[in-house]
Amino acid sequence: MLDAAAERFIDQVRALSAESFAAAFDRAVALRRVGGKEASRATKPSAAENSELEHAVREVLLPRADELNAVRGGLHADAKSGVVIAGRAVLKMAQLTPEQYEVLVAPFVEVGVDVPAHPGRG
Repeated sequence: MLDAAAERFIDQVRALSAESFAAAFDRAVALRRVGGKEASRATKPSAAENSELEHAVREVLLPRADELNAVRGGLHADAKSGVVIAGRAVLKMAQLTPEQYEVLVAPFVEVGVDVPAHPGRG
């Protein structure tokens, strides 16, 4: 079962507009070049956790596939990828440095999603 923080993250993502998903994905791509790729590799959910997270994200985004793809071709897949990566960060924030966590969740924070603070930030 996903923890409460990951569930809240997914619930908030559900309300994003298609344009917000596009902006978040574009920002995540830009941040991959400045530490995002390494940060993403540092999250290590179990296979069961990862499967549950991916299922929850699919459940939220699949009904919106046509809407997302109408804004930009392939946005449904891009949004799923971006949400899963940020969701892993929320789920496994204790495995990440504050900087790694920030680079992974920033694209969604910038479009209005409230994420929990990293335990190392105080």
